[in-house]
Amino acid sequence: MDKFDDIRSFRDDEIPAAMQRMARDAAIPNILRFLDFGMDVEQFRQFLCNIKTIDEFQVFIVQRVVEMILRQTTDGLSVSGLENLKSGGQYVFVSNHRDITLDAMFMGYALVQHGFPLFNIAFGSNLVFNALADDFAKSNRMFKMERGGSKVEFYQNLSRISDYIRHLLVDKHESVWIAQRNGRTKDGRDATDPALIKMLGMSRRDDRVKSLAGLHIVPVSVSYEWESCDVLKTIELYTSRFQKYEKKPGEDLNSILTGVKQPKGRVHIHFGPMLSEAVLCEINDCSTGEFYKKVALWMDGQICGNYMLFPNNYIAHDLQYGAKTYAGHYSEAQKSDFLHHLEWLDKNSEADREVLKAIFLGIYAHPVEQVR
Repeated sequence: MDKFDDIRSFRDDEIPAAMQRMARDAAIPNILRFLDFGMDVEQFRQFLCNIKTIDEFQVFIVQRVVEMILRQTTDGLSVSGLENLKSGGQYVFVSNHRDITLDAMFMGYALVQHGFPLFNIAFGSNLVFNALADDFAKSNRMFKMERGGSKVEFYQNLSRISDYIRHLLVDKHESVWIAQRNGRTKDGRDATDPALIKMLGMSRRDDRVKSLAGLHIVPVSVSYEWESCDVLKTIELYTSRFQKYEKKPGEDLNSILTGVKQPKGRVHIHFGPMLSEAVLCEINDCSTGEFYKKVALWMDGQICGNYMLFPNNYIAHDLQYGAKTYAGHYSEAQKSDFLHHLEWLDKNSEADREVLKAIFLGIYAHPVEQVR
């Protein structure tokens, strides 16, 4: 047994059996009502059974799903910073995290459209709802990051994930996507967790500079005109002010489906410059803890600095502070659309409307403060 067997994605030889299991799953009719593949249930099941490799699954299923989502729920996907990537290079893409599934899926689609290969995706074990979700994830080059456990188990899991990521880059010559922190950004403030940077470097302990430089870490900024799950995030943050927030059964699945279905407006992805050995050497004269904090701050500077601000961000900032500071960045029609979107607040009669409003506006306004 390979030491990565319980976390890795599928190999090509495991795909036919996975497709057979997925085709037999009772949820297929509901999925087809949600995603229109232009096939009836039996045709789709046979279509799945004819898929034999990971590349075929990603082209015939995942890419079609992404194109459907882009067509039906966005006003287009744009990309910049591709000059920072080399054809044939392997990278660890570290991005801000606004949507559970779409951040990585949109990034992968954007790269493929410009001639780059698909990458491996790190995902939390909490997102494995059932056997179907597990098979889908592992067929889509997704590998599992275990959550929880004792301190010893937690450390061992992090060490193994670090080893696996380096194995993908160095031995398999494949790239990896991972979020900058555990869980999505809820309040609009993107921040890289220094513990994530430390985890990435655990796979080579002899030289922390060369360890991180050898992973070719690229900061990525993902920007949505309309924030994914903005209402759900507001309610969660509001609840958290008064009590410990505990997820309800099926809440992650609801967030995934809401993020997929809700209008997102324009979506933009920017690939920043790779974290270089020269940058790392400049901050190498400090303690271990400070070193990883400074790397995280450098990442934040790139991710936040290259976040694309939309009219909604400027509108929210002006509304939050009762000002017209950024009035030149939006029209009255755009402001009217945003205010119309705010009408959901009137349906929450039991909550403090002003607190809800402040939280909601903050989700859109905070990026303005991080970028400027």
